[in-house]
Amino acid sequence: MKTVRFKYTPAMDQQHIYCRFSTFLLLMLLSLSLLPLSVKGQEDSLYQPSYLKKMSLEELMTIEVTSVSKKPEKLSEVASAIQVITQEDIRRSGATSIPEALRLAPNLQVAQLNSNAWIISARGFNAAFSNKLLVMIDGRTVYSPLFAGVFWDVQNVLLEDVERIEVISGPGGTLWGANAVNGIINIITKNTKDTKGLYASVAAGNFLKDFAALRFGGQIDSTFTYRVYIQQQDFNRTTLYPSGNDNNDAWGYTLGGFRTDWKPTATNSLMVQGNLYDGMQKTIPEKSPMSGQNALARWTHDFSERSSLSLQGYFDRTYRRDVPSTITDQLETYDLDLQHRFALGKHQNIVWGAGYRYMHDKTKNSTLFVGFVPPDRDMNLYSGFIQDEISAFNNHIKFTIGSKIQYYTFSDFSLQPSARLAWTPNIQHTVWAACSRAIRAPSRIDVDYNLPTYEVPPGFPNVNGGPNFVSEKVIAYEIGYRVQPVNNLLLSLAMFYNQYDDLYSVEALPGTLTFEIQNGTEGYSNGIEFYGRYEAFKTWKLRGGYTYFFKELRNKPNRTYDFAALGNDPEHQFLLQSILDLPANFQLDVTARYTSSRPNPYIIDYFTFDARLAYVFKQLEFSIVGQNLWQERHTEIGTTYIPQKFYAKLTCRF
Repeated sequence: MKTVRFKYTPAMDQQHIYCRFSTFLLLMLLSLSLLPLSVKGQEDSLYQPSYLKKMSLEELMTIEVTSVSKKPEKLSEVASAIQVITQEDIRRSGATSIPEALRLAPNLQVAQLNSNAWIISARGFNAAFSNKLLVMIDGRTVYSPLFAGVFWDVQNVLLEDVERIEVISGPGGTLWGANAVNGIINIITKNTKDTKGLYASVAAGNFLKDFAALRFGGQIDSTFTYRVYIQQQDFNRTTLYPSGNDNNDAWGYTLGGFRTDWKPTATNSLMVQGNLYDGMQKTIPEKSPMSGQNALARWTHDFSERSSLSLQGYFDRTYRRDVPSTITDQLETYDLDLQHRFALGKHQNIVWGAGYRYMHDKTKNSTLFVGFVPPDRDMNLYSGFIQDEISAFNNHIKFTIGSKIQYYTFSDFSLQPSARLAWTPNIQHTVWAACSRAIRAPSRIDVDYNLPTYEVPPGFPNVNGGPNFVSEKVIAYEIGYRVQPVNNLLLSLAMFYNQYDDLYSVEALPGTLTFEIQNGTEGYSNGIEFYGRYEAFKTWKLRGGYTYFFKELRNKPNRTYDFAALGNDPEHQFLLQSILDLPANFQLDVTARYTSSRPNPYIIDYFTFDARLAYVFKQLEFSIVGQNLWQERHTEIGTTYIPQKFYAKLTCRF
């Protein structure tokens, strides 16, 4: 494999570095110098509208998360490495998309590949086809069975309507099934009772060329609320390293949808939502279109505080034609999921469920050079799970054990058990440990990939999918500690050790020039994840974290695969977000992040920061945002320069 090395451009001399450091330092000093004034002069009445209500640290710790156990439980007590990105975190960061919002989770590896493509992973394996992370939007799974990963350019929502994003690093296959290997992202939008009224926003800048969003929410009666929205965005192009030539990757999309929440009785509720989008990557000489529609309904019945039943179904259609690869893909997904939780005596809580998913994937290749055989696939996924939470010593100790069993078209039956133990001696301390097994089920690119022999020049190898490819496997060991030593400080530490087997490889068949996709790689990884929130004052909040990651892979006997393609992971990551309310209705927010170098191919480490200055007056908010301000441009992964970005935004809420 050819090694690509990146280095600073001549423009990045000492004077430029000094200027950038001065800019960053000036913003931080301005925050600190104005802090006493903001503490003295800021009144609660400044942000009276409910949409600007800030969640205190105490409120955050008692927030009920659902991604860890598929049932509500306090964030402070969960036996998992979970971080929550709140609506305020997103709004004050200046993020313009879901991938940018996910940068706020220090336990994720987020890299922008080009204008529209992002690579996001947890606990390593950060590659173009990252496939060990399960992503959900309001309970709808959004990974593609084409490569078991996520097309991030089409996974977006109106950020104003996001209530929170729950990010779990570590396996979750016991409850969520295949692909929840190294982490789970659960994007949860607000109930429509919290989005009444009119929201309108426009923005323009050098990279985010234009942005417009409109949402209206209302109610029919005391039991039925709704919202409808539409959003449009256009993004500029990036440039290539080292030439600086146009990357021809400018793109844009339009997104719209609705949601209704109906609660006819105190024990029954029904949520129905739908979305559609249409986008275009403006490549040369031909454009790459993408579109999709989805609809989801979820009915919930509460028998008591400790018992409920829910039934969810959704339909999802996606279409994209990728000009560079000449592949067209259309996927239709139908999913039905039943879940029941109930109490068994005073000390046990049972959660069980069953699900079925049908996927029809249709591909087409215009050149016949590379594609999938067969071009069309019907895939079926059957699953069931059960989990038992046992509490003791007045709920100070909780032991959770469970397993998921599933059958998939490509992988037959598989088990994904886990055991978790949490000790909460008091409200300030939680110690937890876990052991889990999870799988990454085969995708179409593993089994059906085809490079026809007749299209390969003489003397060159051809590559085929592996008919005997099995699920990739991990056994994960985790331990963590969450502490709130004082009311205004929260600290969380997690350590993990993962053992991987049957990882992806490409191997030559003996005596031929034919290569086949197999399971010839194994290895391990370990790391540390630290996270903290600190409320220095009522008007100043800090949040951030540090992640250390190490991975070592090796070939199984008689295998020769270059496993560098399985992920180019930084060893160190650091994030710090400052959220500051200033006098006279101003806000100043700074988010700094550092990513160490990536080893193979070598990509230099980078530090950068984003800044947001906003003025809020009653229902109006005007903000100026700068992103990637440390240097004129930098590379994050691959061979693309990510530029500095600036935009101005006007928002109205009535």
